[in-house]
Amino acid sequence: MNSAAGADAPGIAAAVAALRAGGLVAFPTETVYGLGADARDPAALRRVYALKGRPATHPLILHLADAADLPRWVAAVPPAAALLAERSWPGPLTLVLPRGPGVPDELTGGQDSVAVRVPSHPVAQALLKAFGSGIAAPSANRYGRISPTRAAHVREEFPTGVDVILEGGDCEVGLESTIVSLLGPVPRILRPGVIGRAALEAALGARVLEGGPAGGEGSPTPRVPGSTAQHYAPRTPLTLVPAGTLAAAAAAAVGRGERTAILACPPDSDAAMYGRALYATLRALDDGRADLLLVEQVPATPEWDAVRDRLTRAAAASA
Repeated sequence: MNSAAGADAPGIAAAVAALRAGGLVAFPTETVYGLGADARDPAALRRVYALKGRPATHPLILHLADAADLPRWVAAVPPAAALLAERSWPGPLTLVLPRGPGVPDELTGGQDSVAVRVPSHPVAQALLKAFGSGIAAPSANRYGRISPTRAAHVREEFPTGVDVILEGGDCEVGLESTIVSLLGPVPRILRPGVIGRAALEAALGARVLEGGPAGGEGSPTPRVPGSTAQHYAPRTPLTLVPAGTLAAAAAAAVGRGERTAILACPPDSDAAMYGRALYATLRALDDGRADLLLVEQVPATPEWDAVRDRLTRAAAASA
């Protein structure tokens, strides 16, 4: 059975002891709950992959307590990384940088790069500081499924296999971090998040690209979490429908005899609030009572990029 723990000193101590023994610890970040292991322990990292059912070539994200710890994990800290760290860390931003010596292949998925961030959640910060080293932590859910934003979601996903689950309330952001590759001459967003292109360009005073190769024409794109076409998916088939057509789509589904759950996007919806509640809402709808989830398309504007990305990938898993 999993061991639940509060965010007090005994809970943090129990989590640190589990990590040092090669165990797995679930803990809250401002984005989603992570499934953590000692980032220097290959055997513990393999346990993460096995429990999640995650391909071994799909890298994990390294969580650090402070940007000052970067030189222990990366080969170099380019000026762009220093600028973005100063502006956005602690916070929901992951940077992809050249890996340093001694970094396990299990952390990077066998690549020459490592994805790293500094979370802002106080429980994550307390755990990282007490542990004194890096923690590798993908989202605490089965591979390709809806990410957890509450400790209860982790317990539902993994009734066993996690040594300690730290309670930390609902995640403030509710969507995974923005991932930016700094491997090439021009920074490139590889996964959208609440820190968008405009904010990144303002911080850097330079252009930032989106998608595609990370280092210019012909350069390979590093594999990063959440970048597969099918991801973030409920077990119930999910269909995206254009704005304004939800009622008609629902009527057609009912006419076919399908039990249907509906998630609308009202015209005055706030992207941040919608994103914060999205995964918890999808989990609540994915309770086995519906044959189909109908989700109304969100606006095609930059502030909705992260939500639109997650819903598009969730729907692709049902196609």
